[in-house]
Amino acid sequence: MVGLVASAVFFAVLHLGVSGTRLRDGLVSKLGEGPYMGLFSLASAGGLAALAWTYSQAPRTTWWVAPGPMLHLTPALMAVSVWFVVLGLTTPSPTLTLMDGLLEREDAARGILRITRHPMLAGFALWSIWHLVINGDGASVVLFSSLAVVSVAGPPSIDRKRRRKHGPRWDVFAARTSIVPFAAIATGRNRLVGSEIPAWQWLVAAGTYVALVAAHPVLFGVSAIPG
Repeated sequence: MVGLVASAVFFAVLHLGVSGTRLRDGLVSKLGEGPYMGLFSLASAGGLAALAWTYSQAPRTTWWVAPGPMLHLTPALMAVSVWFVVLGLTTPSPTLTLMDGLLEREDAARGILRITRHPMLAGFALWSIWHLVINGDGASVVLFSSLAVVSVAGPPSIDRKRRRKHGPRWDVFAARTSIVPFAAIATGRNRLVGSEIPAWQWLVAAGTYVALVAAHPVLFGVSAIPG
């Protein structure tokens, strides 16, 4: 368990204490954007690998058991999570690395970005928080708590980084969008345009979801669909 806690702390500190902070700005100025991104990606991949390994080796001490009816919400909630993640990865966005130039476009806030400017992290937040709720053993609490903290605290950190770099251009984009899904639409700062989410994104999201459900028993030893 000590190894798992250490891995969780490392992963959280890497993403919240380095990425998005002024420490990152200093490292980029000394190393350059490319070398920094390469090193950060290696460290992040290593952190994830360490999390996965230490989690697989950690003892399972039950702290709570989720009520049975809650488990039946899992397939629907995870479908939403996958949808957010897939659309976040396949939609050009100023929040993604090397896509800052999109801030020059009047229509930068389109598609899934009308719903949230951080769709991938919204999906991961839903996934990690729900897995924390339904998996009440100590190892799962450590794992999913760390991932939830990174997913929830990540968007404000990214916003601060982008604001420092782009100033007013970022503020215009941020004013038209929101971190919390549907908040910008609910407050009249944006509107939902379903036609901007093409059919191929829906198909990729659906295919990814089906593949994950099929692979879940093999990868994690338990069905993704409650019996």
